[in-house]
Order: sequence, then C-alpha cells, then structure tokens
Amino acid sequence: MDKVLAIVGPTGIGKTKLSIQCAKRWNGQIISADSMQVYQKMDIGTAKVTKEEQQGIPHYLVDTQPYDQPYNVKIFQEKCRDAISQITKTKNLPIICGGTGLYLKAALYDYVFEEEQEDPAYTKYLHSLSNEELVQQLQKIDPRSLEKIHPHNRKRLIRALQICHSGETKSNREAKQEHVPFYDVYFLGLDMDREQLHQRIDQRVDQMFEQGLVQEVTTLFSNPDTWEYTSFQGIGYKEFRGYFQKEMTIDQVKEKIKTDSRRYAKRQYTWFKHQMDVHWYTPNDPEIIPNVEAWLQEGK
Repeated sequence: MDKVLAIVGPTGIGKTKLSIQCAKRWNGQIISADSMQVYQKMDIGTAKVTKEEQQGIPHYLVDTQPYDQPYNVKIFQEKCRDAISQITKTKNLPIICGGTGLYLKAALYDYVFEEEQEDPAYTKYLHSLSNEELVQQLQKIDPRSLEKIHPHNRKRLIRALQICHSGETKSNREAKQEHVPFYDVYFLGLDMDREQLHQRIDQRVDQMFEQGLVQEVTTLFSNPDTWEYTSFQGIGYKEFRGYFQKEMTIDQVKEKIKTDSRRYAKRQYTWFKHQMDVHWYTPNDPEIIPNVEAWLQEGK
C-alpha cells in the first residue's frame, strides 16, 4: 500500500512551512488539499503558497482552476488520486497539505460518488419548502441522515432528499462504504493553544490587507454576477459582499474575516478529531521527525 503523509490542522497554524520541511527531508512532493488555493488569481485571500515558499518543491492543485469555474470535492478526489499516483511512480513521497477535511477524506478513503439524474421538477419542489418541512420529509424517508445534518443546513437537507429520490437513501449509500483508507496514511496534525492560534489568524488577516486584499477582491468580484461563483464563497472573499453593497466598512469586513476564520479553525479541529486517526503535535515538536521516520520504515 502506497504511503501518503497528510499534514492537517486549522487555518494559519503553519502547515505549509512544515510540508516544505518534510518534502526536503523525505524527497516529497506536495499536493494541496485547500479548496481555495486551487483558484487562479486568488492569491492574497487564500494565503496561497508563493513560488519562493515552495523552494523548488513540486506542488499539485495550486493555482490550477479558473476562478470563474466551479470546483468541488469530486473533482478534487480524482485529481488528488492522480497526483498521488504520479508522485509514487517517481519514488517520491506524496505529502498532502491542507485543512479542507472533506476533500482529504474523499481522496484518501473509499469514498464513492454515485451518479444520479437530477429531477428538475422535484428539485424545484424542494426549494419551495421551508427548512422545517424539509426535515419532516427526511424524517419520513431517511431519518438516519438527520443524525449528521443540521436542521438549518438547507443545502444538505435538499441534497439528501435528492439522493433518496434517485433510488437509495443517503445513509444506506454511506453504510455500504467501509470508510477505510486507500493508502498507508500518516495523519500529522498541528495543534496549539487557542489564544495563540487566534493571534496568528488575526495577524495573518492584517497582513492580507497590507498586501492588497481589498484590491484583489475588488478586481475579481465587484460585479454582483460573480457573487454566485463557488470561489467567492470562501472566507476572505464572501465577507466583502456587505462592503460592495455599501453596508459595511473595510474595518468591519476585516473583523468579520477574523471572526469567520477563528470559527472555521474550531470546525476544522472538530472535523479532524472525529473523522480521522490524527497524530497531534505542536508545530515545532521534536517528536515529529522521529515518529514520521519510524512510520516510513514500517513495512520495508
């Protein structure tokens, strides 16, 4: 089974820096598992790894997707698995670096996306229902799916009902998948004191504004038609909607990005601690190198 090192953790904790160090030490190549750094022209708000930071290490799935084209977990799964295959063929170590948990799980586990035909009339009907009515419908036909879907998450409620309508419930489909890794994966998670992490996040947001974030977002997204793009939904971009509508000042936008980033970091921790068998370290923990080294030697 091919070995894959996955460096995970919340936004702003130092995953990129560690991934470069690991790649240099173990002849690795890096695959980004960041749902935003994949977009072209979106450099500042995504804290995209720069050419200087890459230090000549090959990077995959960074700056490859036009920002006006949708990107999703199914596309990532396919491209990430292709990249792992390319890297292992050249006897290099694939290092996945990123904090988008669902992307990582889809690529590294037996996560299957079923093709189903959408029924436009049924979808239109679902959109006419209130959240409460959607929950009631799901309660009747797939109550188990409600254990994982928040009653206010309209998008996921509709998605689960669409899946049921296509012939099989969402929970049954997931139950058939064993959720075992396709690879020999070492999940290396970075953790630190929450107050310290929040300070790092705040400093990074301040730095983005100094680097020209307002200009970047204005150039790409000042036209309201672009607000429907998948790329605009990312933290660091979507908060500007109120500014464009003259309802928020730049300082308010900045504070909202900081707040949203801190909340996202909390959600990332929750995801990784419940979904994957992660080995947690502080960013400068001296145990990282010997422990990864020991894992790399296993099975040789």
